[in-house]
Amino acid sequence: MSGMEQGSGEYFVRIGVGSPPRSQFMVIDSGSDIVWVQCQPCNQCYKQSDPVFNPADSASFTGVSCSSAVCDRLENAGCHAGRCRYEVSYGDGSYTKGTLALETLTVGRTTVRNLAIGCGHRNQGMFVGAAGLLGLGGGSLSFVGQLGGQTGGAFSYCLVSRGTGASGSLEFGRGALPVGAAWVPLVRNPRATSFYYVGLSGLGVGGMRVPISEDIFRLNQLGYGGVVMDTGTAVTRLPTVAYEAFRDSLVSIFDTCYNLFGFVSVRVPTVSFYFSGGPILTLPANNFLIPVDDAGTFCFAFAPSPSGLSIIGNIQQEGIQISFDGANGFVGFGPNVC
Repeated sequence: MSGMEQGSGEYFVRIGVGSPPRSQFMVIDSGSDIVWVQCQPCNQCYKQSDPVFNPADSASFTGVSCSSAVCDRLENAGCHAGRCRYEVSYGDGSYTKGTLALETLTVGRTTVRNLAIGCGHRNQGMFVGAAGLLGLGGGSLSFVGQLGGQTGGAFSYCLVSRGTGASGSLEFGRGALPVGAAWVPLVRNPRATSFYYVGLSGLGVGGMRVPISEDIFRLNQLGYGGVVMDTGTAVTRLPTVAYEAFRDSLVSIFDTCYNLFGFVSVRVPTVSFYFSGGPILTLPANNFLIPVDDAGTFCFAFAPSPSGLSIIGNIQQEGIQISFDGANGFVGFGPNVC
C-alpha cells in the first residue's frame, strides 16, 4: 500500500514481527538489503504508526554474537558487549543503528524463522509512519537473499497508484513470476551488490527519442554510473545532462510544473524508457506527473542526479507488475497491471 496517508513517498507492506507476531508497516525497498524494525528500548526513534517492537515480548527473538557467521556478512559490523551491531545509512541521509538478531517474520500466511534482522535503537530519517524497512536488494542479507533456495531471489510486486486507497501486491518465490512479461537482463555491479542495475539505452517523449548518448547511462568499469531500479526512491533521478535534454523535450510541449485547474482533459505526451536488448516501457501521465497541491498544480516526477547514478523510482513503477528473477538475472515488466 502507498504510505501517502502517513505522509510518506514510500510503499508499505504489513508484516508480523516476532512470536506472537506483532503487525508492523515496513517500507518495501529494493535498493537496500538489511531488514530492520525500530526496537525498544529506543535511544532515538522517529514516530511510527504501530507501537514500537519490544524484543522482550517475543519468544523467538535471539541476539547474534560478534563471532557468528551472519555478523561477518554485515558491511559495517561492530561489537558491543559481545553482541553484533549493525549500521546502515541511506542516500537521503536517513540511518538506522542497533543490534543484529534472529527473528521470525510472518508474511501473509507464511512464517519465516531465523531471519537476520536489525533491531534499531537509533533511527532517523524519512521513514514516516513505518516501523522499519524490508530490504529486497541483491545482497545475501536482504529478505530475498536470506530466503535463498526457497525463492531463488525471485519476487514480484505491483505498486498501486498513489491516492487510490487500494492495495497492491508483493509475492515471493518462482511461482510469483508471471508468464508473458517483457524481460530485461540485470547488470551486476560487484561494488554495489544490493542494487538491481538495468541497461538503459535512451529515453523517449511522445514516441520520439530524446537526443542523449547511451554512454550517459552506462555502468563503468569502476562501478560508477548505471541505472538502478529502486522502490525505496520516489522520484526518478537522471544524470544532469540527460535530465536537461529530457526536460527540454517535454518543456517544448509544456513546463515542468503547471496548473491544470479547471481542465477536464489535458493532452500529455507519453514518456518511454528504451532498455538495452529491446523492450520499451512507455508510461502514461500519472507515472510522471504528480499533483503537489489541491489547486491543480502538477510537477514532473524526475530530478537531476549529481552523482551520475540514474534511479528509476517508485512513481515510474506504479500500476505495472514488476518481477525480479535474481537467480537468472532478469527483471520483467507486465503483463499484469494494478
